[in-house]
Amino acid sequence: MSAVTTAHEAAAVGGTASGPLRGTLWLVWRRHRAALLTGILVTLAACALFSYQRIGLMGFLGGHDAGGATLDEEFRNRFGSAFNGDLQFLELVPVLVAVFLGAPLISSELERGTLRLVTTQSVGRGRWLAATLALPLAVVTVCTVLLSAVFQWLWSPAHTLVVGGDWLNSGPFDVTGPVLVAKTLFLTACGVALGKLIKRVVPAMLATAVAAAAFAVVWGAKVRPALGTLRSTTYPYHGDGPHLAADAVRMDDWVATADGRLFGFGTCVHDAHPDACRAKLGIVDHVTQYFSYDQMPGMQWFGAGILLALTAVVLAFVVWRARRRPL
Repeated sequence: MSAVTTAHEAAAVGGTASGPLRGTLWLVWRRHRAALLTGILVTLAACALFSYQRIGLMGFLGGHDAGGATLDEEFRNRFGSAFNGDLQFLELVPVLVAVFLGAPLISSELERGTLRLVTTQSVGRGRWLAATLALPLAVVTVCTVLLSAVFQWLWSPAHTLVVGGDWLNSGPFDVTGPVLVAKTLFLTACGVALGKLIKRVVPAMLATAVAAAAFAVVWGAKVRPALGTLRSTTYPYHGDGPHLAADAVRMDDWVATADGRLFGFGTCVHDAHPDACRAKLGIVDHVTQYFSYDQMPGMQWFGAGILLALTAVVLAFVVWRARRRPL
């Protein structure tokens, strides 16, 4: 970008730009309009696709008996790949936004020296920082709310069929309700913070991608399963079970004594005399732990609340760093 163009942009901060966005907001839009416009257009296209897919889905469900033995297989053959693609796309949204919008948001200004020029045009750091964070995060929030809401509208009628009904571990939990919005805002804030610290665009983008991968591991393995309280069903060791709802997510299996003491599912299985081993320990039951579908909204809001609180902490750090340290 030429020095003349940068000077014109800086001058526009003083109020010469016309249109609904003026001053610092106009500058932020101009500097990041490619990423913001791309996000808006992709959101609209994805919402249109989800709406089109729902037409076919509702026609399929309306023409089949809910208890039909071949319904699952027919659904997988007709809609399985489409839903898998939708889920993969939505799960990538937070990472893509963090890497291509969050990381360059401040690092690009620091790397090119734009910020020093802008702050010489009667614009304080606070005003610049507020506009730099507010406009992109507002666009991100609106886009992810739309994506989450429209996909949930598509997914809900077939939630027992999509990815085998596993709403917790296979994608739907993270891309419906408030979680998609909260994850995207959190990772974007992390990208902004890394960009502020590293001050170079490409290294900041790479660091953000690594941070997003680490977050995915911790979120999936440690945080998400801990957002709700497991429910249990008990049935005789040699009995028939468990009888779970089609939309329940089975998490773990144990063997248990009559008074409720739990042992690992494979206890006594490899013993030379397994029946005698179980009798000695008093094992008489199987116990299956699961999450039921009605727990999903509460778990989502709990997880989203944690992520939004962390987002506020990260953004507070960015503001503190930008106001207290040299540019």
